[in-house]
Amino acid sequence: MFCAIVAGGVPAFRVADTPDGVAFLDTRPVFKGHVLVVPRPHIGQLTGLPPDLLPGYFTLVQRIAAAVPAALGATGTFVAENNIVSQSVPHLHTHVVPRTKGDGLRGFFWPRHKYESDDEATSYAGRIAAALG
Repeated sequence: MFCAIVAGGVPAFRVADTPDGVAFLDTRPVFKGHVLVVPRPHIGQLTGLPPDLLPGYFTLVQRIAAAVPAALGATGTFVAENNIVSQSVPHLHTHVVPRTKGDGLRGFFWPRHKYESDDEATSYAGRIAAALG
């Protein structure tokens, strides 16, 4: 569906339309003014975004994150992405949600798990570092 919005075949409440991406209002916003930013090419998730597209795409996200509070009188924004899990549309999209103190959003309540030992934590860190190359 996001590819069709980018192409202009599906209507959307566009906020920005640039060579680096398209930004439009989420139709089921957390708060009014919740914007989705998507890259122009179909990219399923953040890990698939080519390095040469990163600066332009995230500059657009940054610009939207600055514009939302300025436009809406919000104090700030919550900026987030889901990759596969909880990703309702299989096209990379970044949420920019307006925030104000006392808005009722309580954040995420994720279960916490302790490492069994420093050795186990070192092992996890090493595996992730190795995957980075």
